[in-house]
Amino acid sequence: MKTVRLDERLYRTEGENGVTVLSELLPGVRSVAVGIWVKTASVHEQRPKMGVSHLLEHMVFKGTERRSALDIALELEVRGGGLDAYTSRDHTAYQARVLDEDLPRALDVLTDLVRNPALRDGDLELERKVVLEEISSVDDTPDDLVFELHTKTMWPDHPYGFSILGTRETVSSLEESDLRELHGRTYHPRNVVIAAAGNLNHDLLLKLLAKCGWFTFDMGPDPQAVESVPPAVRTKRRIERDTAQEHVVLGTDTFPYRDDRRYPLVLLTTVLGSGMSSTLFQRVREELGLAYSVHSYQSFYRDTGVAGVYVGTHPSTSLQAVEVICGELAKLASEGLSAERLAEAKQQLKGQVTLSLESPSARMYRLATLALYDERYRTIDQVLTEIDRVSSEQVAQVGHEFLDPDRQTIVWLGPN
Repeated sequence: MKTVRLDERLYRTEGENGVTVLSELLPGVRSVAVGIWVKTASVHEQRPKMGVSHLLEHMVFKGTERRSALDIALELEVRGGGLDAYTSRDHTAYQARVLDEDLPRALDVLTDLVRNPALRDGDLELERKVVLEEISSVDDTPDDLVFELHTKTMWPDHPYGFSILGTRETVSSLEESDLRELHGRTYHPRNVVIAAAGNLNHDLLLKLLAKCGWFTFDMGPDPQAVESVPPAVRTKRRIERDTAQEHVVLGTDTFPYRDDRRYPLVLLTTVLGSGMSSTLFQRVREELGLAYSVHSYQSFYRDTGVAGVYVGTHPSTSLQAVEVICGELAKLASEGLSAERLAEAKQQLKGQVTLSLESPSARMYRLATLALYDERYRTIDQVLTEIDRVSSEQVAQVGHEFLDPDRQTIVWLGPN
């Protein structure tokens, strides 16, 4: 193993079999957040198997060789802790939050889930129903569904446009063999990142992981590559749905997580639609009364990114709302930000970054991100300095390229 000290209380270890382990000591707490990330998810799927990564994430909680589903649920909860999991476009994650004294127990449970799921056919039929209900829940939530439809519209033929949950058709057709094939091919040390933050010692963490077998497991096959991401389809699409509001997303493809333009873009979207002081909130909601909810967003993935605006408004005012939003996008694209507004945006973003890292779970996520996206480590002060160094010219260039209304893919979901 090779261990590198990244900061006073932060370490990174690379096992000979490829597993990556990061930890950060937070001496002022009595808890630990720990997680295992598998670098495989929906972007690695074929269309007929859409949703298999998410279904596998569900199925590991149905039991292992040593534990029943109830055992898994009780193991940490009776100690005041808890388990959680999610599937994103780039990776699948399993996490626990526990008292510091229960770290050995948490690692044993997480390892058991990830390495030894039973994947029984009888459990599959039950959990399939659960996932189908989850899909139905999204279908019944138009302000969630419109984002799925927007992504699908941008990349109709690429996995970044697939639904993470899958479709009713694909989930209904998945079999036990599909889950076992995915697990056997991807849940290996070379494809895994383990991160922990809280009241813990890195050397002890390594010993506990060694006891769980993480440094002796076979490294597994080469990680699966992602096919090249094409430019987003730029179009306008209206999808009829019997809803009281019309839900609209205007958005575009941007760039991957590691791109140096990330902070200029986030500063722009902060000004555009983050919070009550944002341009869109003040203009669309406060001045014109066109919407209850209007906000900007951005997501950065390993191979691309997305930025845009959501608005929910009455069908009779949806065109007006979109025109107003496009007007604000055009203004930012052509004029950028004034020195005063840029300074305010920097202070807002720095405050958000600092406040977001006040918990062990947030610190754990930050550690995992370093390995998941091959990002160099920077202290919080260095991150804040980078934000301060963003120039008006950088912001103007990013705005000109990505906020042009003609670049936006627009999806309406609502009544005809």
